[in-house]
Amino acid sequence: MRILDLETPAVVIDLAKVRANLARAQSHADAHGLKLRPHIKTHKLPLFAKMQCEMGATGITCQKVGEAEVMADAGLTDIFIPYNILGTARLDRLLALHKRVKLTVTADSAVTIAGYAGHFTDPGHPLPVLVECDTGMGRCGVQTVEEVVSLAKQIDAAPGLRFEGLMTYPPRGEPEKVERWLADAIAALKESGLAVNTVSNGGSPDFYQAQKITSATEHRPGTYIYSDRMQVAFGHGTLEDCALTVLATVVSRPTENRAIIDAGSKALAADTAPVPGHGHIVEYPDAVIASLSEEHGIVDLSNCATKPEIGEKLRIIPNHVCPVSNLYDVVNLVDGDRVTETVPVAARGRLT
Repeated sequence: MRILDLETPAVVIDLAKVRANLARAQSHADAHGLKLRPHIKTHKLPLFAKMQCEMGATGITCQKVGEAEVMADAGLTDIFIPYNILGTARLDRLLALHKRVKLTVTADSAVTIAGYAGHFTDPGHPLPVLVECDTGMGRCGVQTVEEVVSLAKQIDAAPGLRFEGLMTYPPRGEPEKVERWLADAIAALKESGLAVNTVSNGGSPDFYQAQKITSATEHRPGTYIYSDRMQVAFGHGTLEDCALTVLATVVSRPTENRAIIDAGSKALAADTAPVPGHGHIVEYPDAVIASLSEEHGIVDLSNCATKPEIGEKLRIIPNHVCPVSNLYDVVNLVDGDRVTETVPVAARGRLT
């Protein structure tokens, strides 16, 4: 099947670009002695998780227990979940996972650690736990070095847990600040007699500057496998590196300068980026996807010298590719203009 034979909207993934993105990142990590632990939340595909590990990744990152279950079922064996996991049912699932794969988790509160300690009680097979640190992103994470030491001691005191180290999702463009924060925490932990085996850093935008955070032992990029308009705007590659596009059809031309496509917020997601519009149309780079409703994309053609016709199919680079993966049951892998395989998005909707 050719790409243009696909029914729309449809996700199209260029395998050559995927492999190039993975190889470039793995080479950079290897050159700087940094372990790569890619985040599968971007693609949600066991096929690509295995490809990442085969190319040199030390393991994978999953945001939720449900994602980790899918990846474990597919044969992935080294999984990190950098999320506070709470509630009896979810902890039961986590314990079941721990019995069949190498599993690591995080915590940023005594409540989360107490939940782990109540479920994981075997000192012969302890659960490794990292303390999450807010190094400036303003999301989860402890706020002070003193909190790091306190939580690390709580983990260390639980027979079924093992303090493993630190984890952060850093603010973009501030590696020196992040390094100071982590270095201070590591020094305080060592003074308290606690060893730090792992320091896990994350994010795609600053990945090629990750070596500046010298305390980190591993990095968790996610979006790098596909890239998107947001990553390009942040300086992470070019539009030519973007491996995933959404194929859409022009279904209406109500006016000379307005086209309507069959890809709205349910196909492109509604994330904005530091560039105009809701996606980049490859064939008409001067067009702007001005707004989205659920099933319609409204395209402003005012700046286009040539303009698409009704029935024409267009390829769109999303602003933010990660939520787009979660909108589709299947994706289409392509080589050139040919579809080589259509695969289910196995971890789609695994939000618990």
